[in-house]
Amino acid sequence: MESELKDLTSTNQTLEPVDESHEEVPGKDDRPLLKSDSSVSSPTISAESLEELDKKFAAFVRKDVYGTLGRGELPLLEKFLLGFALVTLVPIRLVLGIVILVLYYLICRFCTLFSVPNRDDEQEDYAHMVGWRRAVIVQCGRFLSRALLFTLGFYWINESYRNPLAVDKLASENECNEQSEQPERPGAIISNHVSYLDILYHMSSSFPSFVAKRSVAKLPLVGLISKCLGCVYVQRESKSSDFKGVSGVVTDRVQKAHQNKFAPMMMLFPEGTTTNGDFLLPFKTGAFLSKAPVLPVILRYPYKRLSPAWDSISGVRHVILLLCQFVNHIEVTRLPVYHPSEQEKEDPKLYANNVRKLMASEGNLILSDIGLPEKRIYHAALHGNNSLANVLHQKEE
Repeated sequence: MESELKDLTSTNQTLEPVDESHEEVPGKDDRPLLKSDSSVSSPTISAESLEELDKKFAAFVRKDVYGTLGRGELPLLEKFLLGFALVTLVPIRLVLGIVILVLYYLICRFCTLFSVPNRDDEQEDYAHMVGWRRAVIVQCGRFLSRALLFTLGFYWINESYRNPLAVDKLASENECNEQSEQPERPGAIISNHVSYLDILYHMSSSFPSFVAKRSVAKLPLVGLISKCLGCVYVQRESKSSDFKGVSGVVTDRVQKAHQNKFAPMMMLFPEGTTTNGDFLLPFKTGAFLSKAPVLPVILRYPYKRLSPAWDSISGVRHVILLLCQFVNHIEVTRLPVYHPSEQEKEDPKLYANNVRKLMASEGNLILSDIGLPEKRIYHAALHGNNSLANVLHQKEE
């Protein structure tokens, strides 16, 4: 089914982060699609149809000044600010961003010279490196990631702890516990997924490993950086037996990070795709199969003009509009490490659901029962392709 969906949606490029658990969200057959008035796809949809779409797919709806597809009619003041930023901010930020990216690539290239990458289960990375090479990669990566966020207008990052007393107490106990050679630590960071900016923040904060599409490893500059991060590569469209291998690699990485403080933690987005930041989609269980504790992190992007959420806007348009923003904001809420009960260890779905409910409660997020399949339907309908949306809906049934 995935391969068929890929063929059907090849002309509609959307942000679809990799689902590390490789589980499918059941189709929702109780929500009929919009009926097309004609057999010919229309490039536009009526206000009534758009309102109906927004109700059905609320988790993916953009509500900023630029509109759903980033092409809304702008007021005169907004046009002036946008034009001013295009000739002043954008060139400077583009140059600085490219310089930062190239600089970090050169650092990674230098640190990996004469070093053989780890090759296991069709994976290739440098996560196994230790000593000064690893220290340089991690520290420079964290600093330059934060520098890139600063370049994009994220001058301040508001971080808070839901239960700071408990966190401080846990840290004190770990420091005072002389009998434990390896203090217990989470094996994975669990985060809601709003934008590609999520990755930059987590790199600047803890420099974890990510799950990424296999094609990322072949990208110029970014490919080597992703290998230094220790990314686990998957082929979303594939249904071959290597999916079990990838799941095993992720589980093994999480367990190693839990047991060894020198091993990089895994950063996982169990929703499997992005939202507008106000909702929390069902969690896949891939992040919870290891039975190790996890660290829940909630990201918010307050905005007045452009929402940093990347959903229905094309990638290039979104990056340009983001560069035109004079100031951007991130709010981060870190919850205490979640230790699963024995029942949760034996039932990954229960473990995932309980962590999801906790994050929704602490982050004031709305629980939604839709997922990536519905997102594809929504995007197809937004582009006026109601026939494609109906085909996708039937495939999910």
